Amino acid sequence: MTKVSVKNALLVAMAVVSLSWQACKTNQVISRKVAKQFKHHPQLNKYQVGFALYDMQDSEMLFQKDADKYFVPASNTKLFTFYTGLKTCPDSIPSLRYIEKGDSLIFWGTGDPSLLHSVLKGNKAIEMLKQSNKKLFYAANRFTGNFYGRGWSWDDYNDYYQPEISALPLFDNVVAVSMKDGKLNISPSMFRSCFKLDSSSKTGRFEVQRDFLTNTFSYPPVRPETNYEQQIPFKTSTALTLTLLADTLKKEVGLIDYPMPQQAKRVYSSKSDDVFRQLMLPSDNFIAEHLLLTYGDQLGLEMNSSKIIAVLQEKYLKDLPDKPRWVDGSGLSRVNLFTPRSIIKLLEMIYKEVGNQQRLFNMMPAGGKSGTLRNAYPKTDSPFVFAKTGTLSGVHNQSGYILTKKGKLLLYSFMNNNYVETTADVRKQMVDLVTFIHDSF
Repeated sequence: MTKVSVKNALLVAMAVVSLSWQACKTNQVISRKVAKQFKHHPQLNKYQVGFALYDMQDSEMLFQKDADKYFVPASNTKLFTFYTGLKTCPDSIPSLRYIEKGDSLIFWGTGDPSLLHSVLKGNKAIEMLKQSNKKLFYAANRFTGNFYGRGWSWDDYNDYYQPEISALPLFDNVVAVSMKDGKLNISPSMFRSCFKLDSSSKTGRFEVQRDFLTNTFSYPPVRPETNYEQQIPFKTSTALTLTLLADTLKKEVGLIDYPMPQQAKRVYSSKSDDVFRQLMLPSDNFIAEHLLLTYGDQLGLEMNSSKIIAVLQEKYLKDLPDKPRWVDGSGLSRVNLFTPRSIIKLLEMIYKEVGNQQRLFNMMPAGGKSGTLRNAYPKTDSPFVFAKTGTLSGVHNQSGYILTKKGKLLLYSFMNNNYVETTADVRKQMVDLVTFIHDSF
C-alpha cells in the first residue's frame, strides 16, 4: 500500500470514528433532556407510566422508563394485528373460499371484514355469487371461536365499537341508523321491522337500544336530532347471514354442512393496504378481529382467533424482548399485556417489513392531520408524529414514529395505565413530550 493510500485510509477511519462519537454524544444529550422532562412532570408519577425512545438508525435505545414492565395496550394491540397482516396478507385479503360441485356452488367465509363494509365496500365475492348460474350453498362450519373476544366487556354490546365476530361478516356487523330528509334511515333496510317504539322510556335523548339476546331494537318517543347517527351491533347468526345474503344477492342461498377441502378456491377482495389503513386510522375494532380470521385462512388454520394468535406469535414474533400476552385483534380486552420495549421492536419490524416510509406513514394516524391523532396535535399538513393510539377507561397510549426537526427518525412507545385523571390531561402530557422531542433534536 502506498503512503497516499495509507493516509486516505486513516482519514476515512478518523471520519467514521468522529461521526460515531458525534452520534453517541447527540443520543446522550437526547437521553438527558428526556429524563429532565419526566422530572418536570410530577403528575406522571401518579399512575403507571412506561416509555421507550429508540434511534433505529443507530440501533440504540435512547431512554427507558419501566420499558420492561407490562402494560394494558388497548388499541396498541392493532400494531400486532397490522404486522402479522403484512406477513400473511401482503397484497390482498381473501374474501371467500368455494368449490363448484355439479350444479351447485358451495362457499365458506374467511372472515373478510371488507365484504360490503361501509367504507371499504368490498364486493368482488358478492359479484361472483351474483353472476354464478349455479345453486348457492353456504357452509357455516368453519368458525369455532366465540362471538366476543376473551375478556371483552359484555355490557358494551350496544356500542358501535364492539360488533360480534363471525365467519362471514356483512355490513360491518352493525345496523346503521341516521336521520335523512326528516325520516329515520335504517341500513340494512331489512332490520326496519325489528325496530319498535318504547313509549315507557323517560330519556330526553334519542338513542336506539338493542335487546341483549335478540335483534329487537327499541327507541324512545323523542325526535332525533338532525345530525343523529348511530351504529348498533346486531346479533349474528347463521340464519341472519343467509337472510342478508339472499336480500343482497336477490337469489336464494341454501345452508349445507360440508367440510371445506384444501383445494377450495379463493376469491380475493380489497387491497391489503386499504384494509390496513382502515384498521389503523380510525382504529376499527371490527376490522381488527376479522383480519385475524383471514390470516388463519391464509395459513390453513382453524378459524379460531385464539389458535390463530398462538401460531402468529410463534411464527412471526419470537424476536420480541418480552413475550406478549396477546388475546385479541383489537385491544378491547384488558387481558392483553405488552411492554414498551417490545412495542419498539415491533415498530422496527413493521418499518422494515413495509420498506417504504411514505407508504407506512400513509397507513398510520398522523398528528394534526389524520386518524385518531387528528385532533391530538395542532392541525398541520406536515405532521411529525405517526402513531397508533390506544384508549380504555384508565388506559391511554401512543406508540409510533417521530420525525425530529433535525431529520432524525425516532421510535417511541408511551403507555399510561391506571390513572384517574381525565384522558385529555394524560394525552396532553404525551403530546407535550413528543412535541419536545421533535423540536429539540
